[in-house]
Amino acid sequence: MTSSVIYDGDLRTVALHHASGTRIETDAPVDNHGKGEKFSPTDLVATALGSCMLTIMGMKARDLQIDLKGTRIEVQKTMKADPRRISGISLTFHFPSALQLSEKHKTILQRAAETCPVFFSIHPEIDVDMNFNWQIAAEKTV
Repeated sequence: MTSSVIYDGDLRTVALHHASGTRIETDAPVDNHGKGEKFSPTDLVATALGSCMLTIMGMKARDLQIDLKGTRIEVQKTMKADPRRISGISLTFHFPSALQLSEKHKTILQRAAETCPVFFSIHPEIDVDMNFNWQIAAEKTV
């Protein structure tokens, strides 16, 4: 079993990752009767896409002996009503200013991002927009 999820009341859940014991708490967003104090389940879907893309890029970068440490993605999720669902995910990649790559390596890393399993799992009606900012310094915002 990968995980278990428990309803904690007040539109909140707690997910437990069985292998590591790590917990993720969710809250319904303010625009859907929640407090918006934690990630919503749909926030996790959009965020999982960014995390997956960076992980796959990191694997390829390691093979190429490129250090992507400090790279970050800003994730913007757009919702649609009737039925309520994710309609779009925008990902803006920011790379460290010291990272100097050839166009070939940039293309390889961008293509690697597009091979992440979460990307292939996103419904085709969800618009995924990716913007790779290779010249912008990454800031630590976590």
